Amino acid sequence: MKALFRKLMSHIPQGVICLVVVCGLFAYLAAHMGTSQMLNTIMKTAHDLLLNTVLYLMAICVITGALGRLFVEFGVVSLLEKLLRPLMRPLFNLPGVASLGAVLTFLSDNPAIIALAQDKQFKSYFRKYQFISLTNFGTAFGMGMLVIVFMVGQGFYAEPFIGFFGAVFGCILSTRLMQRFVLRELPEYAQEPACEDVAPAAAEQVRDTRPLFQRILDSLLDGGRSGVDVGLAIIPGVLVISTFVMLLTFGPSAHGGYTGAAYEGVELLPKVGAMCGGVFEFLFGFRDPHLIAFPITALGAVGAALGLVPNFIQSGWVDGNAIAVFTAIGMCWSGYLSTHTAMLDTLGYRHLTSKAILAHTIGGIAAAIIAHWGVMLYNWLA
Repeated sequence: MKALFRKLMSHIPQGVICLVVVCGLFAYLAAHMGTSQMLNTIMKTAHDLLLNTVLYLMAICVITGALGRLFVEFGVVSLLEKLLRPLMRPLFNLPGVASLGAVLTFLSDNPAIIALAQDKQFKSYFRKYQFISLTNFGTAFGMGMLVIVFMVGQGFYAEPFIGFFGAVFGCILSTRLMQRFVLRELPEYAQEPACEDVAPAAAEQVRDTRPLFQRILDSLLDGGRSGVDVGLAIIPGVLVISTFVMLLTFGPSAHGGYTGAAYEGVELLPKVGAMCGGVFEFLFGFRDPHLIAFPITALGAVGAALGLVPNFIQSGWVDGNAIAVFTAIGMCWSGYLSTHTAMLDTLGYRHLTSKAILAHTIGGIAAAIIAHWGVMLYNWLA
């Protein structure tokens, strides 16, 4: 049956399938909302997200980017790397230098681990199975500082850090699962070095002769500029993904009809969430079915997922538990469906993408569960 379906689908042009899906989606929305109201809602929601969410996220990106570059310039990142190095082998089964990747991706984004992994000196510390698992390891810390600062900015303080520890647990599980998957398929990678023509060596420290004020100014401006790049990069995800997720999450206006205002929708995702409400409440502590929109969006872009939070808070759906779970799953998943393929392709192991995605899916769910339990323990102790 499956072979027959694949054969049938292979004879249908992709353009036809694309048109059917897109037209079906818009027809479904227009049938409930009305065509003009649907179009007005899409434009107004995207416009409001751009002004009130994207620019706020970009401001956070600029500040954290500047702070991150300042940390790199004056050795804070190196100090953190040395402090975290003893944890790498027992927790993640990775060489100590991998801690540098964790710090850099936490301060920036997932691809920072790839830029680091392309350095032959860094690569030479790893066996192949460990090197491949860097995709999962780096993704779990990607944009971590942005996520935590954003959640703190919403008025929650302890919960984002509980979520951070959940993300660390999810990272451990995801990284080790990926290593196990690789070794099961390619056992020879257990001994093969990731880079054979370079021997591991300590990096030489080059003294910077620039004046102190110039180093501070250059670090802040260069880091802020990189933050602008990250802020610009999240615009498509927030405007496209968040807009349509909100169309599928929110309901009609307070009067029960559709007016074309921002943040109106057809409430499809809450209906799906209500069907599995007991599962989500048991695993994540979600008491409102609308909250499943966050993890679904985080699969593709954590920036877009963060764009949902202010409206969730305004609607009264969010509590401390939800913030902790959002932080954990947002950090751990960090849009991995949209980055894992490109990251593994850059490393040269695209054929292992499905295994990386499976391992990270499990890791993200585990991170959310740990965050939920952590909040319950925190509330009990408090």
